[in-house]
Amino acid sequence: MADTQQVDAKAERKVARLARQISAFSKKHGGAEGQLANIGQRGTRIVLVGEDGGWGDLVAPSPEIAEKAVEKSGITVHEEFDGEFAAKVRTGPYEWSRMAGIQVGGPSNG
Repeated sequence: MADTQQVDAKAERKVARLARQISAFSKKHGGAEGQLANIGQRGTRIVLVGEDGGWGDLVAPSPEIAEKAVEKSGITVHEEFDGEFAAKVRTGPYEWSRMAGIQVGGPSNG
């Protein structure tokens, strides 16, 4: 039983840390919304989009931890990264140059 308590305590610390990071992002960007994406054995990606169009992501070790973290942070979570949600993302020159590089074969194509 002690092992289970240690695992639970570790998971709760991870939830709390992710929730603080999500809340900090939300505060910095005037609010935030998110979407959870399973990335296999690596865990669950928490995609964040701020009200100002800023964006970022975090990785939780499991879907359960990701769900608890976004719930604790209080942000709205979307089922899908659909057109309406994606339209809120604002990209800058860096992102456009990276996307263009990928489309023409990437940086090693020069």
